[in-house]
Amino acid sequence: MKKRHIKKVAVIGSGIMGSGIACHFANIGVEVLLLDIVPRELNKQEETKGLTLENKVVRNRIVNDSLKLTLKSKPSPIYNQKFASRISTGNLEDDLYKIKDVDWIIEVVIERLDIKQQVFENIEKYRKEGTLITSNTSGIPIQFMNKGRSEDFQKHFAVTHFFNPPRYLKLFEVVPGPNCNQEVTDFLMMYGEKYLGKTSVLAKDTPAFIGNRIGIFGIMSMFHTVKELGLTIEEVDKLTGPVIGRPKSATFRTVDIVGLDTLVHTANGVADNCPNDEMHDSFVLPDFVNKMMENKWLGSKTKQGFYKKTVDNKGKKQILGIDLNTLEYRAPEKVKFATLGMTKTIDKVIDRFKVLVKGKDKAGKFYRKTFSAMFAYIQNRIPEISDELYRIDDAMKAGFGWEHGPFQIWDAIGIEAGIEMMKTEGYKPSDWITEMLEKGNTSFYTIKEGAKYYYDIPSKSYIKIPGQDAFIILDNIREAKTIWSNAEASIEHLGDGVLNIEFQSKMNTIGGGVLQAINKGIDLAEQEYEAVILGNQAANFSVGANLAMAFMLAIEQEYDELAMATKMFQDTVMRLRYSSVPTLITPRGMTFGGACEMSMHVDKVVATAETYTGLVEFGVGIIPAGAGTKEITKRVSDLWIKDDVKLNRLRDAFINIAMAKVATSAHEAYDLGYYQKGKDIVVVNADRQIATAKRYAIQMLEDGYTQPTPQKVKVLGQQVLGMFLVGTDSLEKGLYASEHDKKIANKLGYIMAGGNLSEPTEVSEQYLLDLEREATLSLLTERKTLERIEHTLKTGKPLRN
Repeated sequence: MKKRHIKKVAVIGSGIMGSGIACHFANIGVEVLLLDIVPRELNKQEETKGLTLENKVVRNRIVNDSLKLTLKSKPSPIYNQKFASRISTGNLEDDLYKIKDVDWIIEVVIERLDIKQQVFENIEKYRKEGTLITSNTSGIPIQFMNKGRSEDFQKHFAVTHFFNPPRYLKLFEVVPGPNCNQEVTDFLMMYGEKYLGKTSVLAKDTPAFIGNRIGIFGIMSMFHTVKELGLTIEEVDKLTGPVIGRPKSATFRTVDIVGLDTLVHTANGVADNCPNDEMHDSFVLPDFVNKMMENKWLGSKTKQGFYKKTVDNKGKKQILGIDLNTLEYRAPEKVKFATLGMTKTIDKVIDRFKVLVKGKDKAGKFYRKTFSAMFAYIQNRIPEISDELYRIDDAMKAGFGWEHGPFQIWDAIGIEAGIEMMKTEGYKPSDWITEMLEKGNTSFYTIKEGAKYYYDIPSKSYIKIPGQDAFIILDNIREAKTIWSNAEASIEHLGDGVLNIEFQSKMNTIGGGVLQAINKGIDLAEQEYEAVILGNQAANFSVGANLAMAFMLAIEQEYDELAMATKMFQDTVMRLRYSSVPTLITPRGMTFGGACEMSMHVDKVVATAETYTGLVEFGVGIIPAGAGTKEITKRVSDLWIKDDVKLNRLRDAFINIAMAKVATSAHEAYDLGYYQKGKDIVVVNADRQIATAKRYAIQMLEDGYTQPTPQKVKVLGQQVLGMFLVGTDSLEKGLYASEHDKKIANKLGYIMAGGNLSEPTEVSEQYLLDLEREATLSLLTERKTLERIEHTLKTGKPLRN
C-alpha cells in the first residue's frame, strides 16, 4: 500500500474551530487552504470604499476576518506568528477547486446536517480519489453525513473531533465511518498522536462520542448534586479544581468560558438521542440553567454567567458569583472545608481521593455522591461508547484537563470501596465488575515490566495498552529503574547507559538536593554509564531556583552561604556544558529562571512545543545568576557579525531579560535566543519527549561525542555599557522604570558589557560568572529586592517598587 503523506490540508469553515485547526496544522509545518462562504451583502466599510460583491477582498472577507480574529486571540493558537504564512485563504465559490491538490479535507462548518451534506456534495466534485475527508462534527451521525456519497468518499471518511482550542486541548477523537478503510482509521490515529501531538482516542459513532458524553454527564450530574447539598458555586469550584487534579477553572468557571449554551446544546443532544440511557434524568436541565438561558447569561461571551465581573464606585474590580437559589449576583464567598484541610500534606493528587471521600462534612458528602454517580455511569458505557476502558480515561484527561481519568480515580479509592460508596448512593455495580473481582482482579490497571496494562472485559484478562513502545513513562519505570535518590530528585537508568535525572521537589524548584542529583548523575555517567538527561513528566518542568531558600539566607544575612549556593548553582550549570558525556534536557510547560539557564548549557534541548521558558529573575529584583546572563552575552558574542550590529543584538537581549520575557512556545524560544536552531529540537507530543531525548543521546555517542572545551567571550566594555546606562536613565525619567528597576538594569548592563572595560576584550566565561554572582549578592542585600521576593513568594506575582 502506498505510504500516505500530509503536505497540504484544506479546512472548510473558518469559525473559531476551523481557524484554530488551520493554525495547528500550520504549527506543525503543513500548508493549509482555509475556505469559507462568500458574503451576501457589503458591510459599511466596503460600501464607503465603493467595492462590489464581485471584489476579491469582499468575497474573502469572512474567511480573512475570521482568521485575523483567531490569530489575535489569547492564548495564541499559533506557536509563532510567522507560521501564519503557511495558511492561504479563499472562498467556497472561487477556490473550492483547489482541494484537488490537498491530501486531507477537514469539514468544520455549522452543525446542520443539510449544510454539511451540501458541502460534501460540492467537495466531491473536486476531491481526488484517495484523499482523506473528515468532519469535526461533535455529534451528527456519520451514516447521515456521507449518505449518497461515492464508494471512495465513504472509504476515506471519518470524524476527527478536535477539542477547542485545538492547539492546547490534546483530545483527538477518531470515529471511523461504517465503510471507512481500516488503513484510514489507523493513519488518523497515528497522525493525531505523532504529528499533531494529540491523544488519539478511537470512539464509536454514538451521541457526543466519549469525551463530551462522560464530561457533560459529570457536569450535569454535579448541577443536580449542588442543589441537593446546598453548595455555592465557589464551594464547588474549590472542590473540583486543582485539589483533584482538574484545571483552576474547575466547573462553573469552565462553563462560563465554554459558554452555557454550548453545554446545554450538548446535554440536550444526549438527552434527545439516548432515551435509554439509565442516567437520562441527569441530562434534564435544572431550573437555574433554564432561567440563565432565558436571561442570556451564557458566560464570558455575554459578560455574565455563573460569575460576573464588576467595577465598584471606587474603580475596584470585583468578580461576583451567582446565588443558585435567588439567581442574584453577590460578593464572592470564602470557602473552607475540613476535608480539604486533610489533604494539604498530600502532594500527589492520586493519593488524595481516598482521603476526600472519607470526609465528614459537606465536601466529603459531595465527593461520595459525585464519584459514585461517575463510577456508576462509566461502568455502563462499555461497550456502548468504547470497547476499552482506558480510552474513557484518555478522553477525560486529554479533553477536559483531568490529571486522572475516572477509572484511575476508582482504582485510587479502591474498586471495592467504590462499590460500597455506590451502593450507599443507590447504584449497583455492573456484572463485568462483579465478575472481575470474583476472579481476583482488584484493579482496572496494572504495571508489568515498565508497561501499563488495562483490564479487558471480553477476554477477562489484562492487556498491554497499545502505543507505549514509542514512549518512556517515568511513572511506569520509576520503582524498578531508580538507581539513586534523595528528597528532591531521583536518577533512573533508562537503558543503554542513558540516565535520567528527575526533579521531584515542590514545583520542581532547583535547590541543593536537585543540584546534588545533577552532579551525582554526571559522576555516574562519566564513571559507569554513558549520557545524562534532565527530564520529568510534570505539567511544568521547573519554576527555577528555590527562591524561598535564597530569601531566607538573605533575611538572615548568611551572605557567605548565599555566595556558596550561587557558586554551586553556576558550577553545576557549567558542568552540564563541559562534562565528558552528552547532556540533554526535556523542558515542558513552565521552564523558568534556573531551568532556562540549564537548557542553555546542555548539549541538546528536546522541548515540547508547549514550553514556556524565560529568564524571569528581573521580576523578583535580581538578575539571572545561574550562568544565564553570561550565556546570553556569549551567544551574541559568538555571532559572526560586526560590533555595531552586535550592539543592537545585545540591546535586544538586554530588553528581553529586563522585561523578564517568556517565550509562549518552544518555537518562540528560538527567537528569544534561549534555544538554538540546528542544535535544539521541538517535539509536538510530550509523551514522546524523553524517548526522543534518549534516542538523540545514543546517536551522539555513536557519532563519537567529544567533550567541549571552554571558549573566550568577546565583550564590548564601555562601548555598550554607555548605551545601557543612557537607556535605563531615560526609562526612569520617563517613569517607565522605578529607581530600583534602574539599579537592577544597570547591574545587568554592567555584566553584559563585561564591566567598565575601555575597549572590546576577550574574557573567560568564569569572569562573567563572577560578575553575575557579585551583582546578585549585592541586590540581595537591598530591602526593595527582599520586598519583591517576599511578595512573589506570597502571591506568585512580581512586585514593582
